[in-house]
Parts: sequence; structure tokens; C-alpha cells
Amino acid sequence: MILSNNFVKKWNLPAATMTVIVTGIATILTAESAKSAEPGEGLTKGPLDGKRPHDAVQLVGKRGHVLIPEKEEVKSQWVFKDGVLTASPENDSLVTPETYTDFKMHVEFNVNSVAGVDPEQNGNSGVYIQQRYEIQILNSHGIATEDYKASYAGSLYRQKKPDKLVSKPAGEWQSYDIIFRAARFEGEKKVANARISVKHNGVLIHDDYALTNKTGRGKKEGPEPFPIKLQGHENQVRFRNIWVQRLKLEPGKKDAPKKEKERLHLRDARRMR
Repeated sequence: MILSNNFVKKWNLPAATMTVIVTGIATILTAESAKSAEPGEGLTKGPLDGKRPHDAVQLVGKRGHVLIPEKEEVKSQWVFKDGVLTASPENDSLVTPETYTDFKMHVEFNVNSVAGVDPEQNGNSGVYIQQRYEIQILNSHGIATEDYKASYAGSLYRQKKPDKLVSKPAGEWQSYDIIFRAARFEGEKKVANARISVKHNGVLIHDDYALTNKTGRGKKEGPEPFPIKLQGHENQVRFRNIWVQRLKLEPGKKDAPKKEKERLHLRDARRMR
């Protein structure tokens, strides 16, 4: 830190005293800066260009999908045809067969339109990260900024509205590109919030946002990972080209893929592209 000559002359302080003052101020500022930075801050700011990495797992592809019913006792009413997975007209959801901690994900979706219903019932679905944090899918095209709620499309459900409103009309394909870092725990104590960045149709709508708790009816936060869920919410929203890549997002380390064996071999997943 450098103090102006006018400051030094005004107070007529000896050099040794000035050194102590400057050092003390610098120490305070450094401590405050360190205090304000949250653990893991900035680690979800990687590239979100929608390009599929070679080691990503194809969850929904041109020839099939690997998602399974969220509840084993409930018969799935989701339908796959010609590379498109259509959501159930009921409330049954699908999940990934594996659990995920840190990851990058690409989702393409196409909302339906329902006349004469509450806005939150129109084209409703969602991507539930770890079955805890929902990125809302909804038919929200044309809703004015002043009327937009944190439960509309692109929102982190009832926690944060998107920074920009870029929804397309029902019937047009849209995309979410996501980087997620799971909350960190020491035992049962949370020591770092989950963090997320999201692009909607190529536009950044959440920039390394800290999720302070689960959203809506998501599962309670905890140290264990859970699957990713596509929500069934009585709307036949369509999905295609969904992939996920494991990451290991730790401070001071390169955001590299986490080399863990999948029950679904990558080779088999690639067959569905």
C-alpha cells in the first residue's frame, strides 16, 4: 500500500511509524478479503459452450436413454421415440442410475403450452441437481421482467431468478448448460455451500451462485451425493441430447474430469448418440 506525500507531510510522522501503519492496514485488508471469499468460490466459472467432452456420459441420445424411475414401485410413463424423451403426463420422474458430486451437464428441452392454467402449471418440469436443487423448466416466454418470479423458467426454484430472461416460445428447442460443485461437509457440518453456473440458450443466467440450501421439495442437504433428476410434473415436456461429465472442483487444482468407473460403460453410452 502506498500513502500520498500530502498524507505523510500533514501528519509529520517518522518513517518507522509509517511502516507500522501501512503494514497494519494491509494486514487488515488482506484478512477481510480472505474472510469474504467463500470456500470453492469461482470454481464453477469454467467454459459452458455446450460441446460434449469425450469422457461425458450420454444420458439421453439419438438411440435411447439410461434414466430410471425415481421410485421403483411406480411404473414410468415417460416415452422415448426418435431421439426424444417425453415426460410423463403424471408426476413420476426419472433419475440417473449414478450419483454425482461435481459435474458439467448439457440438457436440451422443449416445453409444451397449456392454456388457461396458472403460469407455474404451464410446461412445468425441472432439472434437479442431486435431487436437491431445481433449475426450473417452464413455459415463461414473454413474461415481463417486473412480473417474473423465482419460480419461473431458469430460476433456481424460489431461491434466485435468472439474471437474464431468454426463454423461447413453447415448441422451440432450448438448452441449459450447467457446472455444479456440491456442498462440502466435514461430518454432518456444512463447510462450503454448493455453487452453480448456468447458461440458458447460451446466455449466462447464474454466475457461480452459492446455493445456501435445497430448493422447494428437494432432498435435504447432506454429505452424500444423489442422482440427477428430470422432473415429471403433469406436463409432457420433451428432452433430447442430455450428457454429464464428472469433475473434481477443488481449490488450487485444475478442473479435471473425475476418473470414476461408471456402471454404465462410456462405450455403451456413446452408442446412443
